[in-house]
Amino acid sequence: MRKVSGTVTLGRRAAAALVLALAATAAPAQFMTGRGMSERRADGVDPQRAQRILSEVGFDQRLGEALPLDVPLRDETGAAVRLGDYFGQRPVLIAFVYYRCPMLCTLVTNGVAASFRGIPFEPGREFEVVFVSIDPEDTPSAAAAKKAAALDRYGKSSTAAGWHFVTGDAAAIAAVTEAAGFRYVRDEASGEYAHAAGILLATPEGRIARYIFGIDYAPRDLKLALVEASEGRVGGVVDQLLLLCFHYDAALGRYTAVSMLALRIAGVLTLAAVVSFIVVMLVRERRSRRRLAAGGAASV
Repeated sequence: MRKVSGTVTLGRRAAAALVLALAATAAPAQFMTGRGMSERRADGVDPQRAQRILSEVGFDQRLGEALPLDVPLRDETGAAVRLGDYFGQRPVLIAFVYYRCPMLCTLVTNGVAASFRGIPFEPGREFEVVFVSIDPEDTPSAAAAKKAAALDRYGKSSTAAGWHFVTGDAAAIAAVTEAAGFRYVRDEASGEYAHAAGILLATPEGRIARYIFGIDYAPRDLKLALVEASEGRVGGVVDQLLLLCFHYDAALGRYTAVSMLALRIAGVLTLAAVVSFIVVMLVRERRSRRRLAAGGAASV
């Protein structure tokens, strides 16, 4: 389900994962009887409750807006930090999760780690990674365990300094999630949190640059988002040229190829530039030959 006005609710795959998570924590199944059908389906899911929860979670895209860098948090070691401690030099990837999440958060974390394996950039070198817990009851020890699992999934323990799993109190969490446009709700029946699946990229100065939705993040999308969020500090000429071939679709939360017309125009311009270069070189070569010929005749 998506809205194209800048507010994005859960995509189909993320919604399916959330419904499964709700089903896992639902009450024992109630079955149909000869006297009619119960409130719940046979799998234990209350469709009305699930739909109500799904309608309350999502991303309100706030591209270009600043994150509250002075928010106090605690990292996975228990040390007091500010969100701004992870900004200043490199772009920052932020994911909102909670560390006792039974399903969706693990899919998001695994999706991030898998995507990193497909790009030439590394956490701590070209960018920082910050996982922010939305549960004020999460602890640094739980954050440390999640960080260890994520690093193991990624397979590069040498990048540990670039991964940050933080916790905070309710006020701190609300400040960060509201600024990011991340909407979530606590399901009182199960005690779990219903939330959207996705990540956001922020500039080194702390402004939101891009959102990527879902639980699978195409390496191409992540690479282009990092190049843009870095404001030219990450990537080379080839990466900058790739941005000419793809544009960010805010409604979809991913990069799509530009139209064939634009590609044809670019092709024509490239061909014209090549032809012009060849013509200039031929003219210069002929002039050089004439000078040589003239010099030879004069010496005779």
